Amino acid sequence: MLRNKSLGGLKTTSLFVVLALASFGPGAAQAQATPDTSKMPWMNKALAPDERANLVLGQMTLDEKIQMVHGTGWGVLRKGAPISARSNFGAGFMAGIDRLNIPDINLADSAVGIRMAAYQSRYSTLLPSTLGAAASWNPDSAFLYGSVIGRELRAQGFNMSIGGGVNITREPRNGRNFEYAGEDPVLAGTMTGYLMNGVKSQHVMSDIKHYALNDQETGRTVVNVLLDKKAMRESDLLAFEIAIGISDPSGVMCSYNLVEGDWACENDYLLNQVLKKDFKFKGWVLSDWSATHSTVKAALNGLDQEMPGDDNYFGPPLKKAIESGQVPMARLDDMVHRILRSMFAAGVVDDPPVRTVVDPFRGLEEAQHIAEESIVLLKNDHVLPLKASQSSSIALIGGHADVGVLSGGGSAQVDAPGGNAIDPRSGGSVWGKPVYFPSSPLKFIHQKTPQANIQYIDGQDKAAAARLAKSSSLAIVFVTQWMSEGHDSPTLSLPDDQDALVEAIASANPNTIVVLENGGPVSMLWAQHVKGIIEMWYPGIGGAQALSNILFGDVNPSGKLPVTFARSDADLPHPIVPGLDPVSKTTLEDHQDKVRPFDLRYTEGARVGYKWFDAMNKQPLFPFGFGLSYTNYAYSNLTVDDTQRTVHFTVRNTGSSEGTEIAQVYVALPAAAKEDYKRMVAWQRVKLAPGESKAVTLKLDPLYLSVFDTDKNAWQLLSGDYKVMAGASSRETPLQATLHIQP
Repeated sequence: MLRNKSLGGLKTTSLFVVLALASFGPGAAQAQATPDTSKMPWMNKALAPDERANLVLGQMTLDEKIQMVHGTGWGVLRKGAPISARSNFGAGFMAGIDRLNIPDINLADSAVGIRMAAYQSRYSTLLPSTLGAAASWNPDSAFLYGSVIGRELRAQGFNMSIGGGVNITREPRNGRNFEYAGEDPVLAGTMTGYLMNGVKSQHVMSDIKHYALNDQETGRTVVNVLLDKKAMRESDLLAFEIAIGISDPSGVMCSYNLVEGDWACENDYLLNQVLKKDFKFKGWVLSDWSATHSTVKAALNGLDQEMPGDDNYFGPPLKKAIESGQVPMARLDDMVHRILRSMFAAGVVDDPPVRTVVDPFRGLEEAQHIAEESIVLLKNDHVLPLKASQSSSIALIGGHADVGVLSGGGSAQVDAPGGNAIDPRSGGSVWGKPVYFPSSPLKFIHQKTPQANIQYIDGQDKAAAARLAKSSSLAIVFVTQWMSEGHDSPTLSLPDDQDALVEAIASANPNTIVVLENGGPVSMLWAQHVKGIIEMWYPGIGGAQALSNILFGDVNPSGKLPVTFARSDADLPHPIVPGLDPVSKTTLEDHQDKVRPFDLRYTEGARVGYKWFDAMNKQPLFPFGFGLSYTNYAYSNLTVDDTQRTVHFTVRNTGSSEGTEIAQVYVALPAAAKEDYKRMVAWQRVKLAPGESKAVTLKLDPLYLSVFDTDKNAWQLLSGDYKVMAGASSRETPLQATLHIQP
């Protein structure tokens, strides 16, 4: 969502709240009335959501219908904006219809936890970044992730989440990659779909965003994305198709950018033809905040609700368009029906939220569990796991590892309990400033080895840090990359000269481990000079506990990369972020008025991430699907059943520790597909005791094997020979077989 930098963290919210008590149409006057539901047939739970919606719709006036298709202004997000007395002080609000027992919709930013909790003295669990959660490759953990968010939304009085980002990592320097689920549409769509099911399990409406091709922040409100329909359907839109098919979300949020010349929020192809017709999406399309650009065109081309509402295209102008016949009443009815049926389907009418106290201990335990599955061991030159020792001395350097762990910014920013760990102050998080959560690596590493001599230094003085490292038996360097909505990183390199810090420490101490806290892929010129590399992402409120368990072997790392790590920007399809001036660092956040409209042609097409590296025969720093363990695994006995389209193979733990391997299956399509890359089509987490073997059977979904035929506007499963590969990553597939598909 678009946010205003001048908010300054909304520290004075209580001083400028204006209660707009009577601005929401006919329903507002009866805000305190208790309707007689016995005379409302739509309150019969035995009826289907669509039938219940139709019954309500038949009783609504034109004004009540208009009331439901727009929000009520920026509220707490913009100084001086009106706030309803019934608002829950979240990111958005839509007034309900009291006389019909249709509740308000209170929406909250909740990508990795609930935003803006501090202003009402609430607590919200900070979960690991969704990119980190995707590194678990575990749909069950994704469901747990969503259920934590849904449970805490209900506890705070919200009935809709506006998280659910599924934009693939087409641009690895995108400031919001940490909110998304990686570069592969099958993995991203699956993980996001299960996450949304977790939200829905708590009777909270879910949302998937940003639809579509909103893959960078630079120029996001002016960029015109150019990509052919075949490539769209096989990449970005496939992720949405999978996620929507799994979760049937209440809402899909359309994005700021243009696609092939039309704004995403009034794009007939995206909204009407693909989303509603091809995907059979039953919920409603809501705009990103102020991403609506018209009344008639937007309504006819598929937008169902304008948010937040202050532009008011769907207020009086839409009513006028209905009365003049420019927009048919049937279209307005469809808009309202989609909202109503989603409310009934999610249970927010029959089982509305009941405020209670969030359980922070339960949330922390769940966040820590997800983090332990998300952490990826990228390098281990016989240095891990660590052993507690009285004689050891450990230097902890950088990353504010003495007090906390980093979180991502923007509308995904969760307020830290007690305030920012590096700058604790009263009030909520300040937009545009990094926030650290009070999960101290120093504290929890010390708990693992209380007799060791552990010293922390911030790393600002490289020479002093090198001296401490040289005098220690082990050095652990924490490097950070703060990312946020509103800007992209200009490069894959770490900011603030941290690469030089790592080089200095590695030169001083051969036993150096680097811990990454980052929003997306980074380059590592020093990778060959250190003994260990741990990818921690933004690990959430239980991050330091999870890290210490990984470091000392209480948890065997099992995470694998959901994104490719390139060696340098030069290896990317776009070496410079499109629209970003590498000299002035012009970004949306800093110079909105200087980013002029521009076309962005994705010449790589559907070849995103590892597919690009395969097609270009480039060697990545760390490939998609890669991750090490404290044990070893062997693959054998690959067979394929052509009739059932199943793959069978064996995974064996050849080491001495229990572990969980993420076994992956890739397929190269027949020559007729004209693809110069392979596709990841299936995977399974396999837990194995030392010496144990397990047979793995995976069914291949025809959709993941198909190509999109634009002439027929349909997926096509080609006949021919498919090369099936199984192994530990996209670049390690020792098993190969052939799947035959007949015409």
